[in-house]
Amino acid sequence: MSDWIPDVPTDGSIDLPPDPRALDAIGRNHSLETALADLVDNSVDAGATNVVIRLVVAGGLPRVLYVADNGRGMAPDKIDTAMTVGGRRDYENSDLGHFGLGLKAASFSQARSLTVMSRAAGQDPVGRRWRVNTTTKRDFSCDVIPAPFVTAEFDQDWRISLGESGTIIRWDDVVTFPAGSEAHRVEIFIDRLITGACQHLGIVFHRFLEQERLSVDFEVYDVDEAYLGPPIPVTPLNPFAYSRPGAEGYPKTLTATVDGVDIFFKCHIWPGKSSTPSYRLRGTPVEYQGLYFYRRDRLLQFGGWEGIHVSHAKLQLARVEVDIDGDIAGMFHMNAEKSRVLVGLEFSRLAAAARSSDGISFNDYFDMAEQVYRTANARSMKRTPMIYPGAGLPSTVKDVIRKEVPPFLGRDPIEIRWMTFVDDSFFRVDREQSTLWLNKRYRKMLLGGKHGGLNDLPLVKALLYLLVADSFEGNYHGARDKDNIELWQSVLTTAVQAERR
Repeated sequence: MSDWIPDVPTDGSIDLPPDPRALDAIGRNHSLETALADLVDNSVDAGATNVVIRLVVAGGLPRVLYVADNGRGMAPDKIDTAMTVGGRRDYENSDLGHFGLGLKAASFSQARSLTVMSRAAGQDPVGRRWRVNTTTKRDFSCDVIPAPFVTAEFDQDWRISLGESGTIIRWDDVVTFPAGSEAHRVEIFIDRLITGACQHLGIVFHRFLEQERLSVDFEVYDVDEAYLGPPIPVTPLNPFAYSRPGAEGYPKTLTATVDGVDIFFKCHIWPGKSSTPSYRLRGTPVEYQGLYFYRRDRLLQFGGWEGIHVSHAKLQLARVEVDIDGDIAGMFHMNAEKSRVLVGLEFSRLAAAARSSDGISFNDYFDMAEQVYRTANARSMKRTPMIYPGAGLPSTVKDVIRKEVPPFLGRDPIEIRWMTFVDDSFFRVDREQSTLWLNKRYRKMLLGGKHGGLNDLPLVKALLYLLVADSFEGNYHGARDKDNIELWQSVLTTAVQAERR
């Protein structure tokens, strides 16, 4: 046997640039919501206070997505760094960026073409574009966008000030956009896109939004109609926004120390039987028990116990805030999508040793959270079943109704639709077709002149549904049902006519 050689020799070196198809591979773990959050991170790091996310619809289909902000903008050398794959600028302590891949990874997870246009104060506007083409593009050359086009993009009506400086991100050939132009399906897609993104951004940036350090608005521009819809603001969705704690003395802060550095666990207990959006978040509350990791006020992960405990329905009221502004002794690492925190091997032991000032441990905290849950469920009342709504309400509203009340079986869902009546009545209960009809002559007025859709005016429809849903039960309208419908009809028809004057 030959002797083992401890060192590997070399005979020169060769340059092996990455395959351009690497652009097509980065960001595979992003969703549309996490990709948009990554772009908003860049806006925050640039000092932006206002962000607009615009969806452009042409020919009945969503075509382009913009993210515009009023941040500092970039000069030519800065924008080249931003467009370099793996290019990392010098990050400040307060910056949300970290890997140097955020813009590219987020964008190429969703679109085949990324255009960045920017203007720094006192500088000419600049623009660059990457286009992913795995069959013909064999290098990393980046397209330069002519200044007049960049200026024209900045001159659009963005509803925020981009006069001195700012940045516009443009996605073309978005792979998640629908290909078919069926109006009904496109409306549903846009509704779900905006609803889901607003919820996600509202959770991730809730500290910024609550403190009014940042505003984010969605809007839809219809090219064919030359119509810019009203802004849809992202509202903060704070996972800890209860009006009162579920247990006296909470929240409690448990402290653990690693290598001389303190880690603080702020332990919350929600009140039992909570049903607010801040408690439900984007699914069932059971999913959102656990640890909420923040880095520089940006929420990275919502939920999961990371080995401290197993998830259980009885712990659904328990949520813990953990701020990891610095890499505490290598204990925490976030993934590239900034949607997950990986904890070190010693994390469970560290948490087990954590104590509050009055000696409370995590086990004590879990016991109290379970006790609050059991007590609340022991005294809860069963809600009356309802016939669920069908077409006419956004999926988010229908989901909440399904979570809050049991179903009334044996009846088709109640659809809510518009129809032109021969009289001035505001609504009509149609038991045979299981439809709540609304008088179309009031539609445009209630919409404020805007274009309507299948799921328009969700507040009006939801209130009417809650009012008349039980009128669809049984085999016929009794005297009391008829009297109630006459009363509601008289009041609501008078009210909507007064609104029109």
